[in-house]
Amino acid sequence: MARRGFFERFTQTQSEVDADQLEDRAADVGATHIRDCVGGTTTTVTGRLRSVTLGPVSTAPSVEAELWDGTGRMTLLFLGRRRIPGISPGRHIVVHGRPICRDGETAMVNPRYELLPAQAE
Repeated sequence: MARRGFFERFTQTQSEVDADQLEDRAADVGATHIRDCVGGTTTTVTGRLRSVTLGPVSTAPSVEAELWDGTGRMTLLFLGRRRIPGISPGRHIVVHGRPICRDGETAMVNPRYELLPAQAE
C-alpha cells in the first residue's frame, strides 16, 4: 500500500484495501502478479482462493479453484482429484506451474502448490 497516498487510503473500500494487501504480499515473496503472467512460462503466483468447485471435466473428476492476488484471477484446475485437503475458499496459497489461456481466462493445470500456514493469513 506504500504506493497510495496517505489520505487516499482512508477513502478506499474494503475490497480495494484487500486487493492492495494481496498485491503487496505477492511482491514480498517474489511471485508474479496474475495480470503479468505469460503463457507457457514457469511461474510462481500467490493469493487467496475465492472459490472451489468439484466436478468432472468430460468424464474425469476434477477440482477447480479461483485464485485472486489483487491484480487478477486465475483458475487452478486439478485433474483426477475429487477433493484436495486444505484447498478451500479463503485459504492463502502459493502455486507453481505454467499458465495457459483457457476460455479466454488465465489458468494453471495441475500446479504444484504450497498451503500457507494459518498465522500467515
